[in-house]
Amino acid sequence: MFDNYEIWWVTGAQLLYGGDAVVAVDGHSKEMVAGLNQSGNIPVKIVYKGTANSSKEVEAVMKAANNDEKCVGIITWMHTFSPAKMWIHGLQQLKKPLLHFHTQYNKEIPWDTMDMDFMNLNQSAHGDREFGHICARMRLRRKVVAGYWQDSEAQEHIAVWARVCAAWADAQDCLILRFGDQMNNVAVTDGDKVAAEQVMGYHVDYMPFSDVMPFFDAVKDADVDALVSEYFKLYKHDKSLEDKSTVAFKKVWNSAKAELTLRAVLKAKGAKGFTTNFDDLGDANVEQTGHGFDQIPGLASQRLMEEGYGFGAEGDWKTAALYRTTWFMTQGMPKGCSFLEDYTLNFDGRRSAILQSHMLEICPKIAADAPRLEVHHLGIGIRKTPTARLVFTSKEGKGVAATVVDMGNRFRLIATDVECIKPKPLPKLPVASALWIPEPDFKTGAAAWILAGGTHHSSFSYDITPEFWEDYAEIAGIEYLHINEKTNLEDFKKELRMNEVYYMLNKSLC
Repeated sequence: MFDNYEIWWVTGAQLLYGGDAVVAVDGHSKEMVAGLNQSGNIPVKIVYKGTANSSKEVEAVMKAANNDEKCVGIITWMHTFSPAKMWIHGLQQLKKPLLHFHTQYNKEIPWDTMDMDFMNLNQSAHGDREFGHICARMRLRRKVVAGYWQDSEAQEHIAVWARVCAAWADAQDCLILRFGDQMNNVAVTDGDKVAAEQVMGYHVDYMPFSDVMPFFDAVKDADVDALVSEYFKLYKHDKSLEDKSTVAFKKVWNSAKAELTLRAVLKAKGAKGFTTNFDDLGDANVEQTGHGFDQIPGLASQRLMEEGYGFGAEGDWKTAALYRTTWFMTQGMPKGCSFLEDYTLNFDGRRSAILQSHMLEICPKIAADAPRLEVHHLGIGIRKTPTARLVFTSKEGKGVAATVVDMGNRFRLIATDVECIKPKPLPKLPVASALWIPEPDFKTGAAAWILAGGTHHSSFSYDITPEFWEDYAEIAGIEYLHINEKTNLEDFKKELRMNEVYYMLNKSLC
């Protein structure tokens, strides 16, 4: 999917130094862009869009970027001293994410040969400060990366931002369908959908199950049979599950029909994510009528998440959208991501941890081993019935969980560093699960999350670093809180109070 996007590179200069300098700037810029693309470290293609030598040239390229659907961000670099007033009108109009790269063409100073011509041409050391000043004065949201353009560390920072830019572009055309409403009286999964579309781009629509049923009725039995066969090839399972005379087989078959139904709806509506709610699954008499979903579509949700559809339980549209963004950012990365929910605590001193699970809907991308397809009675929710699901435990290792909450006057993104550890067996709880210790420890990490108003749902990834979410929050212009190994509650409380003052003051000035 990154192949559909581009990052535009614009070099800043001026005509003061003559035609030879212009030619040299252009040549250096082309070489640098080609080098970045050939590095293999940046997943989105960088396209050189020329050197801007005047206000009109800056304005023209920024307008073009706004109108080009493939362009997801702009990288600027000042090769020479580029007077910042000429950037004002263009930057005022720029609607795409901005990265200011503070680098230069040559790695080292040529001590023995450097003359005034070289000094005039290679002025990034103060040209970038001139540009940085106007961005700061204009209060522009942007990322600044400082480092040599051939160094992998600098390239990796650009790569993170490029992935976030692509995911941000995806979010601007992101429809989340809510199959059923939200769980009654729950606050944290609710929020202002209009404000969310204004700020973060994604659109949320309600879809009653009466509108889903025509898709259900259109599913062909032969297609369901083929998908069930695929299940049995892909996943470990007891051979008895293939016995067509059993209730368990029927539950697997019905799960496959539910998956085909949801996929058909999502494709027909052009949606990139969805929510479910066990309060609303269609016909309440489905066990007698055979018409509709006879179980919560847990297996379908697991598999659709793996494909990249956003998911949130109990109507949690914010987490569904955030999971889609998480999945999009981490395409091609090896370790996986999932929707997760805090379920129960395990107190064990410094190893105190939180069991992450849900009724059924955990993405198999985070599984430590091949998932097992199983059918068990579901002892939670409105409709307690045997239900198909993939059962596994998560990989061990470091990861980041994130959530977005509506604070009334703003959205707040909270990210927390966690360590997934190996759990003990759960023979009587056959669901997918993860067990993690929040950093810096359970007492601090959990308390900080609660103080910040974090949800019981999160979008988790082993591949994401906090830099991803910091870049995302910067582009979106929303509050960002990071809970990590350095967090202490005294300073965290101060940060919360200072942020409250900042956003109250910022609102009063608007």
